[in-house]
Amino acid sequence: MSSELSDCVRRTLNRYFRDLDGQAPHAIYDMVIRSIEKPMLEVVMKQAGGNQTVAAEMLGINRNTLRRKLGDHDLL
Repeated sequence: MSSELSDCVRRTLNRYFRDLDGQAPHAIYDMVIRSIEKPMLEVVMKQAGGNQTVAAEMLGINRNTLRRKLGDHDLL
């Protein structure tokens, strides 16, 4: 599964660089994290039945960190 995710990210980033059309890349790290974090949080929260403690355990992060990230993405 992680290989599939890696391949998807790799393909998407290669497409991003192809489509730059001469423009300089900027803040790639933040762009990638923003792009994947919200859908990941949405799916994990759904799988956890909305339970933030369970979701935080699934993600391997602290519940307070999860709440901050949910707030950052307007998912509270």
